[in-house]
Amino acid sequence: MTKACSVLVLDDEPLILMDLEYAGEDKGCMMIPATTCAEADRAMNAHGAIDVAILDVSLAEDQTCVPIARELELRGIPYLLHSGNLDRHNEHVRMLDAPLIAKPASAEKVIAAAIALFEGRWRKDDPIAAD
Repeated sequence: MTKACSVLVLDDEPLILMDLEYAGEDKGCMMIPATTCAEADRAMNAHGAIDVAILDVSLAEDQTCVPIARELELRGIPYLLHSGNLDRHNEHVRMLDAPLIAKPASAEKVIAAAIALFEGRWRKDDPIAAD
């Protein structure tokens, strides 16, 4: 990695969020955690220099990451989707047309993919090995 990148992570599962935070910090990334779209929106406005994002598709209270994904697209910030319930949320995954890593995947693999996406070395059709 040429420079430390800032990574917005939106996930409503605390253990997954914490695991991704630690894995990102181990790679020298500045991690910006959020558990709701409102938190992610506040974080994007507070941290003007977000380089890449990792978004869980399905969030608590029947929310999805779609509003945040659209805002990231408007800002030109790349993001990947990290989702475990592809059957139920497949329509969102297709609509967003972003790289996808299915849960469960190791936090290290997810962070490596986010860094590669930030650096322009990973695209949505690149395979990610299953754990």
